[in-house]
Amino acid sequence: MTRYDLVIRGGLVFDGAGSPPRIADVAITGGTVAAVGRWLPEGARTIDATGKWVIPGMLDVHTHYDAEVLGSPGLGESIRHGVTTVVFGNCSLSTVYAEAEDCADMFARVEALPWDAVHAAVKEHRDWTDPKSYAASLAARPLGANVAALLGHSDIRVAVMGLARAVDERVAPTTAELKAMRRMLTDALDAGFLGLSTIRSSFSKLEGTRYPTRRLPSTYASWREYAALNAILRRRGRVHQSTPNLTSRAELVRYFAQSAGRGRSPLKTTLIAAADVKADRTTARAAVGAAWLANRLGGARFRWQHLPVPFEVYADGVDLVVFEEFGSGVAALNIRDVMRRGELLADETYRRRFRKDLAKRFGPRVWHRDLHDAQIVACPETALVGKSFGQVADERGIHPADALLDLTVAHGTALRWRTVIANDRDDVLDRLQRSEQVQVGFADSGAHLRNMAFYNFGVRLLERVHQRGFMPIERAVHRLTGELADWYGLDAGYVRAGARADIAVIDPAGFDGSSAAYAEAPMPGIEVRRMVNRNDRAVAATLVAGQVLFEYGEFADGFGSTLHAGTFLPAR
Repeated sequence: MTRYDLVIRGGLVFDGAGSPPRIADVAITGGTVAAVGRWLPEGARTIDATGKWVIPGMLDVHTHYDAEVLGSPGLGESIRHGVTTVVFGNCSLSTVYAEAEDCADMFARVEALPWDAVHAAVKEHRDWTDPKSYAASLAARPLGANVAALLGHSDIRVAVMGLARAVDERVAPTTAELKAMRRMLTDALDAGFLGLSTIRSSFSKLEGTRYPTRRLPSTYASWREYAALNAILRRRGRVHQSTPNLTSRAELVRYFAQSAGRGRSPLKTTLIAAADVKADRTTARAAVGAAWLANRLGGARFRWQHLPVPFEVYADGVDLVVFEEFGSGVAALNIRDVMRRGELLADETYRRRFRKDLAKRFGPRVWHRDLHDAQIVACPETALVGKSFGQVADERGIHPADALLDLTVAHGTALRWRTVIANDRDDVLDRLQRSEQVQVGFADSGAHLRNMAFYNFGVRLLERVHQRGFMPIERAVHRLTGELADWYGLDAGYVRAGARADIAVIDPAGFDGSSAAYAEAPMPGIEVRRMVNRNDRAVAATLVAGQVLFEYGEFADGFGSTLHAGTFLPAR
């Protein structure tokens, strides 16, 4: 009689294709699903999944784990939430070609990561010279989750042009330099990379001492340069991921046009983000409608990435990316020295600019800038905790902007506050998650360590569907698994005979609302307490390649050190 390595017994099995679920056993041998059916023989180990959901491991397609994976390859904060495959290299940022100092300058400010941590990770662990050896280096590490990668445009632009020329708006790459970038991209695709990531956002700035007020290199590229690289992606059927420039929404037409497929192969294009933004309630409907037109009439293969939970952010003082949206906010973030920044924030001339910027009601933006909708959660003046800056201002007879600046000058990063900037209306969230023009993503896992935590976005989506019933559960599972795997071309996302045994066992009894609660935890290898999600009752087990890595809050022995489960997944 056949004896399997492991049998997951009696769960409600979702195949990842959107088919209705069925009670079945899942048998695993050699890291692969050997059979799905009733009354299968025992395995060397059995997991009782009675009353639980057995689903394919979820995909997180928008992460910035590029540095973390080098020193902490388990990626436990994703594994603990049933995510078994992550994609990094988003937003033009990767660590394939650029040197350590350049990588740190590019990642640190825009992704709110410690400069020293990024620099050390790349410098100490670098044992690759090109995309092929980079993929091999990752595959050789004791990975928890499987990893897949995009090649960052800023990465290759700096490697070819040097940082100084790559962030000079007067300089365009020479013919030889553009040819070199095309060769780098081709080599990456040959090595199994999913595609290319770019960025146009004017809010994305460098860190470091060399060019701290310049934008990321990819933002200085012309559309001619993008077109030269996109031609390779189109020919190979690979993905272009990007972040548009919100101050020039007309540029979105260019993305739609480059994705269009009438008379040629469409280019897979995915942008961040479809969101119900508080600052502009027309954004979500307009974004989805424009994508529908591009796909239906233009033959495009365009998708917005969408975070399926309220977009709640936290800030220490004024350290938050949304301050990059306006001039006075940028001026403050450009000053990294605490004392000098405090002097600026105390200056009345500066404050007049700041108040004027907050009062603007027109023009593209993400943050609503309503300081009555910004709650203080930590402050040495403990009586203020729980109040908004607007309330504090009303009590003190001052402008809300002055309340924020006064408290930041007085307490620096000891002042911590929160607000929700998007996705606060359930009915709109429901519509977005049903839309074929969006894909579930944009968790930014591994970045913005003190600002936001959406590592468990998939579990939270399943909980919302379970409680609200706005789509069939099998459809939600498909959106988190097979749909993403197929779109990105990955060997993942399904529970069926012959598939990789990357599986999450979900316990719906754990859907108690705690998944959205605030929590912090030490970050491995870095002296930072990062924001996390902790809902360990909802994830009964996470398996990668048939190995049980996590069960109800506990990781397997050797996780992230000696236990090697995940691998580098190439594009199909």
